[in-house]
Amino acid sequence: MRPQQSWSRKIVPNDFNRQIIEEFRANDGRVGGPFEGARLLLLTTTGARSGVPHTTPVGYLPDGGERVLVIASAGGGPNHPDWFHNLVAHPRVQVEDGPFTYDAEAVVLEGDERDRAFARAVEADPGWAAYQAKTTRVIPVVALRAVASGPPRAASWGAALKMIHDAFRRELALIRKEIAESGPGLGAQLRVNCLTVCNGLHQHHIHEDRGVFPALAENRPELAPTLDRLRREHQTIAALVEELREVISAEGSDPLLVLPQVERLTDELESHLTYEEEQLIPILDAPA
Repeated sequence: MRPQQSWSRKIVPNDFNRQIIEEFRANDGRVGGPFEGARLLLLTTTGARSGVPHTTPVGYLPDGGERVLVIASAGGGPNHPDWFHNLVAHPRVQVEDGPFTYDAEAVVLEGDERDRAFARAVEADPGWAAYQAKTTRVIPVVALRAVASGPPRAASWGAALKMIHDAFRRELALIRKEIAESGPGLGAQLRVNCLTVCNGLHQHHIHEDRGVFPALAENRPELAPTLDRLRREHQTIAALVEELREVISAEGSDPLLVLPQVERLTDELESHLTYEEEQLIPILDAPA
């Protein structure tokens, strides 16, 4: 991923930040130009002195579970960025990640945990090491742990489903690109990226199997064959996810072995998502 100094209020004029924020919100988290394809979120903190909300675009690193990591690099400048001082004073923050908005608790990583996380970032992008070399301060790494969330911002349930699917599509496309461009051996952060999307798919399909599909079956009995097929496809995808986990977890994982597994999962998932959208979006968006 691109180092996030380009998004810091210390480095980028506010009008440029506003442009990125507007583009992000208008396109469900997608932006173009030099940040196209980068993992980007909008972080809203409460001003340490003013108490006024401030929103800043920042790059992030997946962290495998209910949290993501952001790095307060300020481009290797001598001072921490304003958003970092804000979240130290007020750890409850708001995160916009594509179509999702959620409250999060910010925790500044310390000691070995910080060092391991920063080393992962450096392995994925040596630019982070260059920033650290430019400053005498220890560049902070902050974990943002989701504590409250809601449904995606969408005009309808069908649109929400499409947004969720597109988020998986984008992340898998980015992981494929990262694996294809990686050197020998699978980097620690790339492993985390893969495991994070695996966990996300697993949770999404559990939510559908236990909540969405039973509700649809109760109200639309004619959907039984469609829902049965979707459940079977969930099982197929779960098996592919498990195979990918095993390959990733192997000692000295070879990207040349991981990439075909990611491609198999992506192809199977795309077929599944397309079918689900064709069958369910008209139902979800039909007048009550």
